[in-house]
Amino acid sequence: MVDISPTALGSSATSDIFQILRDGRPRTRTELARVTGLARSTVGLRIDSLLQLGLIGPADAAPSTGGRPSSQFALTGGNKVVLAVDIGATHVRIAVSDLVGRPLSEDAADIPVAKGPEEVLHWVIAAGDKLVREAGRSVDDLLAIGVGLPGPVEHSSGRPINPPIMPGWDNVDVPERLQAHFHVPVLVDNDVNIMALGEREVAWPEVDHLIFVKVATGIGAGVISRGMLQRGAQGVAGDIGHVRVYRDNDAICHCGNVGCIEALASGPALAKALTEQGLAAETSQDVVELVRAGNPKAIQAVRQAGRDLGEILNACISLINPSVIVLGGAMARAGEHLIAGVREVVYARSMPLATQHLQITQSSVGANAAVLGASILAIHHVLSPESVEAMVVDLADAVGR
Repeated sequence: MVDISPTALGSSATSDIFQILRDGRPRTRTELARVTGLARSTVGLRIDSLLQLGLIGPADAAPSTGGRPSSQFALTGGNKVVLAVDIGATHVRIAVSDLVGRPLSEDAADIPVAKGPEEVLHWVIAAGDKLVREAGRSVDDLLAIGVGLPGPVEHSSGRPINPPIMPGWDNVDVPERLQAHFHVPVLVDNDVNIMALGEREVAWPEVDHLIFVKVATGIGAGVISRGMLQRGAQGVAGDIGHVRVYRDNDAICHCGNVGCIEALASGPALAKALTEQGLAAETSQDVVELVRAGNPKAIQAVRQAGRDLGEILNACISLINPSVIVLGGAMARAGEHLIAGVREVVYARSMPLATQHLQITQSSVGANAAVLGASILAIHHVLSPESVEAMVVDLADAVGR
């Protein structure tokens, strides 16, 4: 039997080897020995443990230079999975993904978040169990859960704190409720943060400075700087929806203040404004359909919403200096009219050095950005050095028993 005790294995070095393989490029034992400075036999022990954990797998053999081709190893999807949950204002999307982010099974339901945590999380638990089975996996193969919520989330606890559009959710221990059933780590974040992760992963992997702006029932931003998601001290970095727009308005926001950008430029705010002008608009989608139909009042309202949003983003650009701003959410489906309003203000008001290479564009991932980002949130936790080390120690304990 191969000795995989922590002493023989060196769990920290095993994690180091795994972090090298996380980029997906296949490598041989010899290459890994050269990179790490470890003996080839020692690398072999660590490779064996990662194979047993299902975190890596054999890849195509390296080209032969004479003799038997060397075996290569790389990160694979394997049998291990994560569960991704996107809880929006009016919907819940959920997916089971492998460790390279490929969705294996998916589901969705139109459940308003205002129904409360009992109903929403009950559906998540039932749907999660079903999707794990549909993916051909067992609960033992589930390693972590990523969750996005449409409101402020205290990052250290994963609890929503005074969320304006989530009645009944204040201070609810979402991680504990899901962990009690699934018995795996649960990572909870603001939905816009996970959308930023998903958008960058798919569309902008080489961009280190990006702001993702969601314009839907609410308005918020996910900020990526130096390639890292920025949450701030308590987790509310990017909560731009409650920044005041200084033009003549008395719109009352969900948060209790007056003149917030969310009270002027969100989907419900635009629907209300158009209804007052005699148009049939109850939802964000109604506004989008009016714009697509060429209704001049709807186009003007969306364009002005873009200008108002541009005022807020102008300050963000001066503070963060992104190279890309991505607009997503339901209202982004109104097309170029919202983006045109943003560009009109940003390019006129921001410093030329900050905007000379700035791209302002519509989300290319669309409605899947949040559930994809939730899977990435979970995967990053599972594949972190600390988590890999813990799995190695657990494997060694299991073999020792």
